[in-house]
Amino acid sequence: MLTLVSSAWASTPEAATKTPIKHLVVIYQENVSFDHYFGTYPIASNPPGEPAFTATANTPQANTLLGAHLLDKNPNAGPDNGKNAALPFRLDRTQASTADQNHLYTAEQMAYHDGHADLFPRYTGRGTSGGTGAFATRGQVMGYFDGNTVTALWHYAQRFAMSDAAYTDTYGPSTPGALEVVSGQTNGMILVATTQKPSTKDAASPYIADGQGGWTMINDIDPAGDVCSLKNNQVMMSGKNIGDMLNAAGISWGGFMGGFNLQTRNSNGSTGCQRATFSSVVRESIPDYIPHHNWFQYYASTANPTHARPSSLAAIGHTLSADGKTPDPANHEYDLSDFTAVLAAHRLPAVSFIKLPAYQDAHAGYSDPLDEQQGIVELVNLLQKQPEWRDTAILIAYDDSDGWYDHAFTLPLHSSLDAEADQLNGPGRCGTGTPFAGVKGKPVNGRCGPGTRTPFILISPWARTNAISHTQITQSSITRFIEDNWLNSQRLGGGSFDAVAHDISDLFDFTAPPRLAPLFLDPETGEQLSAKTKLQ
Repeated sequence: MLTLVSSAWASTPEAATKTPIKHLVVIYQENVSFDHYFGTYPIASNPPGEPAFTATANTPQANTLLGAHLLDKNPNAGPDNGKNAALPFRLDRTQASTADQNHLYTAEQMAYHDGHADLFPRYTGRGTSGGTGAFATRGQVMGYFDGNTVTALWHYAQRFAMSDAAYTDTYGPSTPGALEVVSGQTNGMILVATTQKPSTKDAASPYIADGQGGWTMINDIDPAGDVCSLKNNQVMMSGKNIGDMLNAAGISWGGFMGGFNLQTRNSNGSTGCQRATFSSVVRESIPDYIPHHNWFQYYASTANPTHARPSSLAAIGHTLSADGKTPDPANHEYDLSDFTAVLAAHRLPAVSFIKLPAYQDAHAGYSDPLDEQQGIVELVNLLQKQPEWRDTAILIAYDDSDGWYDHAFTLPLHSSLDAEADQLNGPGRCGTGTPFAGVKGKPVNGRCGPGTRTPFILISPWARTNAISHTQITQSSITRFIEDNWLNSQRLGGGSFDAVAHDISDLFDFTAPPRLAPLFLDPETGEQLSAKTKLQ
């Protein structure tokens, strides 16, 4: 157990900020497209036996499957998808456990087919889970949940604000998305231990040549040195991340991940890198910690490869130990339990990145929206009970789409011309070939994007109420908000997309006093708790 030790910074005033937001909590989830969770928002089917959702009369319109009239007439039901062709279809709560779809860099480009968005069953669909109809075929990729299953997220969107135009910075799976939210790019990969060759259209691997003498990460691979990483498949990243910038400015921050503390023993006896939690929904024990999801572990400056514990509770969020002189061994990398500990001690860092244990991170194949809801709601309920709630912003965002169908397509801003891996608007093509911060006047290959559309929700007393932003943002817009709010709009440089990402300011309303009334939800059903219900 960590103890609260007096420290040199115990009475240090909070850092100056551009907005009233003094604490940012980023709950970074896995593998969901916007249409997969919000395809019919705010209209839910409300069948008997499922939590009901009824939208308020003034709910604004979002860019959805329903609004785009793509439920009954959809190009993915055409012959080009063969026997797996399917229309979008509703998934109910009994179908919460689904297959993991194909969400590789090249496969997602091919599914979007130069903006036609009509080849999802063919290129990203997987349907290995049981069931009838499209659920058991590659057409499962067309499935969507509504407010009877992802009930909490729909309620958060009603009370607070969300974007219907949030995209991944590039196409591809979890690790690129994890890096882009903290560094704005995946170029500058350093090969450490891998026998895999550069990725091609037919044989995917984690990286391709960037066209400028280096490498760009485009698919998943573990961080080098992490004691839980695969021994023969590891890389590091060069360049800076947002943690480096916060350190330089003396701003407190931390990355908090379920399962990171290898000393903890779960109730089922599992510990170390094998710590696992049983999910009654997916009916498996799922490892809590997944190395290739760990944003800051890929950078030597912010890595904690041995999962060393912080020297004290007071040191969490800080570079130095409680004596104010020696580096803290945790180096800003903590377990999720450490987040609840500093929250209870009212020592919340300025910036916190949260990764729930894997069974609650929403990744299809080993997680699901019901377990996800339990984890998110418990955390949000807890945050709303704290005095820090007054100046806190919670962002719920996602690292990639898992390949799930989403009808929205945005033209690529980051060109990439790899002969094999890029297939968006022609063989070997993504975009026009216009350079973006290329050190040799060429596109940096492996950065085709923006990619797929994902959910993005702001929960805060300073959020607009029942609002939907249509401004196109990306994962690096989160980085940009941190830079603008705490760092006087400094940018990472080195080709990071934070330089061109739109900000998220239109999700906030700083013109009126904070709306402090909390929204407490039931973690199991997602429904709003009665005002008389006492939260434990």
